[in-house]
Amino acid sequence: MARLQISKKKKTAGSEKIRDRFRSIINSFPSTRTLVVGDFILDEFVWGRVTRISPEAPVPVVNIERQSFAPGGALNVANNIRVLNGTVLPCGVIGKDLHGRLLMKKVREEGIDTGGVVYDKLRPTTLKTRVVAHSQQVVRFDKEFTEDIGPQAERHILNFVRREIKNVNCLVLEDYAKGVITPTLFKSVVTLAKKYGVPIVLDPKEKHFSMYRDISVMTPNLDEALSAARNGPEEGKLSLEEVGARLLDRFKCKAVVITLGDGGMCVFEQKGPVTQIPTAAREVFDVSGAGDTVVAIIAMALGAGASFIEAATLANLAAGIVVGKLGTATVSVDELYNGVAGYSK
Repeated sequence: MARLQISKKKKTAGSEKIRDRFRSIINSFPSTRTLVVGDFILDEFVWGRVTRISPEAPVPVVNIERQSFAPGGALNVANNIRVLNGTVLPCGVIGKDLHGRLLMKKVREEGIDTGGVVYDKLRPTTLKTRVVAHSQQVVRFDKEFTEDIGPQAERHILNFVRREIKNVNCLVLEDYAKGVITPTLFKSVVTLAKKYGVPIVLDPKEKHFSMYRDISVMTPNLDEALSAARNGPEEGKLSLEEVGARLLDRFKCKAVVITLGDGGMCVFEQKGPVTQIPTAAREVFDVSGAGDTVVAIIAMALGAGASFIEAATLANLAAGIVVGKLGTATVSVDELYNGVAGYSK
């Protein structure tokens, strides 16, 4: 019995030391500066109630009660960083249209820097509309143009990155495959970040696997990771360990954080063990934007000097909070502190 008691004390002491370390990282968030380059999206939410099924087709009839808008894509990453008191410099492209004006209005209301916004009159602003009834997403429809941005927009983005990269702690490449992250831009931006020793966090998309190289850490979900790891559709089942090892080798990154939904996360490092992080979610209402929260926390934590494991663990705690909210949500400092308070190794 005495031995069990001693063991319990050691575990408690160890967990408290880790919690103190997490609090120290969070306390350093206000001193971080993060450059976010990627696809800007306007998230529209149409809220209502379902009381009947349509007589025209077997689909629900949603009675609309209200409508709301939020910054999405790379701008949701930026908003997560801003809410956690970090300085963020988002850079991306929007159209000169109504949705672009609505998006910029929301961005300014949130107090996010707009110096990196590039306007392109030939492209529509990407719009994702979600219809939500009784706390459930009924349908989503997208309005977008996914061809690569032109050389002029690329130059504007690259010039902004050149001006700011030497003054930031971390670079995020938020690739939603909407046209901003082109092969030329990716290579140029990564080269600049490496020149100044700035860590690079990549949120990848399957469409662009062939261009990714030399990032610090990438955050694919399980489906994306499996797609990147397979040598062909005929290849048999791969273990998670094999998937992680192949991604490290293929993309020449220092770490890979695979998000596993209700399975939490798995962290693979070039120099370190494989680390499984169980989910921190208690209830899941909406996963919209949870990946953006993960990217934001990892970037800020790395900028504050955290290890990959520390950054991923904090991100996992934050994601567990965000999926319990409806809509494109963020996590507050107090919520993250509370998540840390309940953490045990």
